[in-house]
Amino acid sequence: MTTLVTGSAGFIGNHVALKLLEQGEQVIGLDNLTPYYDVTLKMARLERLTSKPGFIEARVDLADRDALTGVFEDHQPDRVVNLAAQAGVRYSLEDPHSYVESNLVGFVNLLEACRHFGTKHLVFASSSSVYGANTAMPFSEHQSADHPLSLYAATKKSNEAMAHCYSYLFGIPCSGLRFFTVYGPWGRPDMALFKFTKSILEGNPIDVFNNGEMQRDFTYIDDITEGVLQVLDRPPAISEDWSAEKPDSATSGVGSYRILNIGRGQPVELMKFIDVLETKLGKKAEKNWLPMQAGDVPATWADTTDLEKMTGYLAETSVVEGVSNFVEWYLDYYGINL
Repeated sequence: MTTLVTGSAGFIGNHVALKLLEQGEQVIGLDNLTPYYDVTLKMARLERLTSKPGFIEARVDLADRDALTGVFEDHQPDRVVNLAAQAGVRYSLEDPHSYVESNLVGFVNLLEACRHFGTKHLVFASSSSVYGANTAMPFSEHQSADHPLSLYAATKKSNEAMAHCYSYLFGIPCSGLRFFTVYGPWGRPDMALFKFTKSILEGNPIDVFNNGEMQRDFTYIDDITEGVLQVLDRPPAISEDWSAEKPDSATSGVGSYRILNIGRGQPVELMKFIDVLETKLGKKAEKNWLPMQAGDVPATWADTTDLEKMTGYLAETSVVEGVSNFVEWYLDYYGINL
């Protein structure tokens, strides 16, 4: 089995690619090493893959249609896991065009390649941010997600709609995964845990938005990776229960398509998360209290019933264990002794 993993130098993509290689599969790892954050970290992630048998690197931008087509022509992947994207809610307010190029243009290029080369299953990253203005907790895939609050969220919701069209028109089995606040070793420097750890160790204040009155369904990277692989092995079918009169947005009666949440299913207060980090570091954080940021939401909480029913898999890593693992990785990676 040959699987194309886009974003192989990214946080989630790197973990998924590594796990597939450890299972003995051939992996085509595609990444363009965008300098959105530290490229050195991305190169270090790639080194975890290049030493493994069965890995082939493709230094390609999804927005480069000809180069992407060449990857499909050369390697004929059976399956595709799309984890490449311009990430970040707040950055989408600063550089919206990068989100259009990567998340929209790049995604339609990928769909076209899947169409013409007979991809057996496309698994693609969506986001909990698509729930936007919705406050009905926990978030269910069967609820409306038509009111995104950031361009990033809008591009992810667009990906879901685009995938449904291609599934219907060209028979591509598509699974969209709505990730909930992923964290853990090898994480992104622009995410809260990474930024908090760096600032606390350096004695700098941390920015705490909405005056700390936030909740997040923090989901550990190993749980996310296992969830992705479980879904990858189970291509969707057309839903026999789907009704055109009462359409379910999570499934389809005209395409092999589904949307699934992947989260811990247990929201954690931000201040509790910070407290766990402070305990692990043995150092209190100086806090810079700030209002809610544009495009952000006060809480997320995943209803993972569908994923559990389909795969039997349930995320189990606690915040205490997950934060501890991240801190140990961070100290080792940057050579810091407490």
